[in-house]
Amino acid sequence: MQKTAGIHHITAFVNDAQRTTDFYTGVLGLRLVKKTINFDRPEVYHLYFGNEAGEPGTVITFFPWEKQLKGRMGTGQVGVTSYMIPLGAMDFWKNRLETFGIKFRLSERFGENYIQLQDPDGLELELVERNRGPMNTWSVNGIQPEVAVKGFGGATLISAKPNKTAEVLESVLGLTCIGQEDSFLRFQSEGDLGNTIDIKLTPSVRGLMGAGTVHHIAWRAKDEEDHQRWRDLLQEKGYHPTEILDRNYFKAIYFHEEGGILFEIATDPPGFTVDEPIHELGQKLMLPSWFEEKREELEESLSPVKAKVFKGEG
Repeated sequence: MQKTAGIHHITAFVNDAQRTTDFYTGVLGLRLVKKTINFDRPEVYHLYFGNEAGEPGTVITFFPWEKQLKGRMGTGQVGVTSYMIPLGAMDFWKNRLETFGIKFRLSERFGENYIQLQDPDGLELELVERNRGPMNTWSVNGIQPEVAVKGFGGATLISAKPNKTAEVLESVLGLTCIGQEDSFLRFQSEGDLGNTIDIKLTPSVRGLMGAGTVHHIAWRAKDEEDHQRWRDLLQEKGYHPTEILDRNYFKAIYFHEEGGILFEIATDPPGFTVDEPIHELGQKLMLPSWFEEKREELEESLSPVKAKVFKGEG
C-alpha cells in the first residue's frame, strides 16, 4: 500500500510579508529558506520558513497579500498547525512568548501538553513536546538547538465530512488511526516529523479563505516515481487530481477530499538548494526560469522583505 511519511508543507494566507517574516524568524526562530513568488499570481510573494535546510516536514509557506480580507476558520480547512519542540522546552517557550507579549493558552490532548497561540494574522498554531525527529541546527535570536522548533508535529483538520476525511487519511494516504479522545480522532504516519493528524469531530461553520487561514496541506512523496504512483492511485479512486505541476523545489499534484480540504502531494526532492547554496537561502528573490525575464518588474512591484536575524546573531 502507498503510504506518505507525513506532512510535506502547509501553505497559508497572510496580509503582511515583513510582519509574517518577523514573527516566524524572530519569535519562532524558523529560517526564511526561500523568497520567491506565487507561480500562479506572480505579483504576490511566496515565502517559505523551515529548519536550516528547509527539509520536508518543517516548512510553512505563505502568500502575503495586503488587500485580502480576513478569513474565517471552519470546515474545509486545516484548523491548527502543530509544531514539535524538544522534551523539556515547554518552559522556555512559555517565557519567550511572554517576553514578546504573545498571548497563549495551555491545553492537553491525547496525553500531550500543548501551548496554543496565534500568529499576527490569527493563524492558529500550537507547540507540543515530543522526543521524535532530529534537532533543528538553526540557532538564532537566543534559540539554541536544545529548545528550537524541530518542524511540524502535525495538524488539526476541520472537515465538513469527518468520516470521509478519515477514510482518505487511512485508505489513501496510509495513516493509521490510533484513537479518539473527546471530539478528536487521531491518525499517525510513519515519519518522524509532521506525523500526527487530528480530525475535529464537532460541527463547525463553513470556512472562508482569507488572511489567517490555511490554503492547503501537502503530503510527502519520496520521489517522482512515487509521485506518479500517487497520481495514478488518486485517479483510480475517483479523486480527480490535477496534472503534475513543477513548483521548482518539488513537483505537486492537488485534489479536494470530500470534507472540502485541499490536499497536495509533493515530492521531497529536489529541495531548496536547487537554485542557491544552503548558506544563502532566503536572502534574495529567487525566480523560476520562466519568470527571469520579468525580474526587474517584479522586484519593483514587491515590497522588500528581509529576515532580521541570521545564524549566529542575537
